Amino acid sequence: MNGIDGDAMGYFIVEKTVMGRKVLAIEEAYLRQVIDTVNDLDNVLYEVCNESGGFSTAWQYHVINFVKNYQSGKPKQHPVGMTVQYAYGTNAVVFNSPADWVSPNTRSPEENYRENPPAAHRGKVVVNDTDHLWGHTGGDAVWVWKSFTRGLNVLLMEELLPSPTWQDSARDAMGQTRRYAEKMNLAAMTPAGELGETGYCLASRGAEYLVFQPGNLGEFRVNLSDAPGTFSVEWFNVNAGTAVAGKQVSGGASRTFTTPFGGPAALYMKRM
Repeated sequence: MNGIDGDAMGYFIVEKTVMGRKVLAIEEAYLRQVIDTVNDLDNVLYEVCNESGGFSTAWQYHVINFVKNYQSGKPKQHPVGMTVQYAYGTNAVVFNSPADWVSPNTRSPEENYRENPPAAHRGKVVVNDTDHLWGHTGGDAVWVWKSFTRGLNVLLMEELLPSPTWQDSARDAMGQTRRYAEKMNLAAMTPAGELGETGYCLASRGAEYLVFQPGNLGEFRVNLSDAPGTFSVEWFNVNAGTAVAGKQVSGGASRTFTTPFGGPAALYMKRM
């Protein structure tokens, strides 16, 4: 009826075909309307398209730039994101994009966002999303805490069926990390895995430390050599969702900590 071929690849080929130009003009009109409608709201996060194929790169880049340019004249600037493409997508494409935030996939041991999320900053806010890692079959409390202490954000793809234990634990952990994010001066903290034997640590050196112990290292060391003074100690039991006070510790050296309970734990220290 409207002269648009819904099956044509022109949807994703920017200005290369007559149909592509026609569709792009309609899409841009729609984008302007969306931005005009929600710009006054704070809780807006844009994603171009979920899991469109590797053929859509130029189109996705175009949409990201269009949204950012159009809203640049508006009172609020909302982040625009790109998620890894399916199929034939690569993490390099999303990290090299003009997006503000990205959701990558596990591609190599250096990019193992499932088991060992990398902390290396590559110019983007990283939203570690179960959808692009497992679909509905992964993501638990340990994964959430690992991601958080590596400086990443997390998303859990929900489903309507009753959830298994691992999914419940992920939901719980998202609330747990949220509370610690609000408790700490998070803006001053950066991933510092080299300070903790566990490899998972957020630190504002000399001021605050949050170290995650995944459950297989009940005793571990934390390097406080460059942090003189006395620190309060709090242990958080990830499985139980409870916190207990620990004995104060002096900085100025590497210290050994023993988790006071079994399973995964978070060690929070703040200079007194």
